[in-house]
Amino acid sequence: MTRGLFITFEGGEGAGKSTQIAMLATTLRASGYEVVVTREPGGSPGAEAIRHVVLSGAAEPFGPEMEAVLFAAARADHIDRTIRPAHARGAIVLSDRFVDSSRVYQGVTGGLDHSFMETLERATVEDMMPDLTLILDIDPEEGMRRAGARRGASEADRFEKEGLSLHRRRRKAFLEIAKAEPKRCKVIDASRPAEKIAAEIANAVEAVIERKGLRAAEKVD
Repeated sequence: MTRGLFITFEGGEGAGKSTQIAMLATTLRASGYEVVVTREPGGSPGAEAIRHVVLSGAAEPFGPEMEAVLFAAARADHIDRTIRPAHARGAIVLSDRFVDSSRVYQGVTGGLDHSFMETLERATVEDMMPDLTLILDIDPEEGMRRAGARRGASEADRFEKEGLSLHRRRRKAFLEIAKAEPKRCKVIDASRPAEKIAAEIANAVEAVIERKGLRAAEKVD
């Protein structure tokens, strides 16, 4: 069976994940690859419904355990409906957040037990861990400034409204994941101009494409 690539983008609020995913998708499509752009929570009809519940804050009163279970349910649907089929046919899947966000947001700063989080992860992710995870790293204060500018007059979501100290803990947690899994994760300095970030990301992705052997026959004509 033809196999594609699965690349995830992680990092704090305002790190520029959406911008960089769009730029990478354009670059890859110009080279002839099929690219599927998706996000978490969301990326499939069932997961998008759960996204609304979580980001609206409706699940917050029930505690981080409920949020973690909802994220896991959304991820299972996302994998089954979107990621796995695209990956199986040879596409390059780019996801704005994936399992590392759950590890950080519900696990580390949500205070959930590590074994509980591992159980949820095993039950949902199975063999669909990313080939490459790009962690866009930025000072949380600058990230929140960017997020506020992007949001404009709209109301902050469930996570954007949280305090700066919590966002700093999340930054540290993402960097610790990268340190623990250097073969999968690459930290990208997201404080630079978008074009420089995009060039570094494109080089990292090209290296993975070559290493995984995604052949010309697996490109879309």
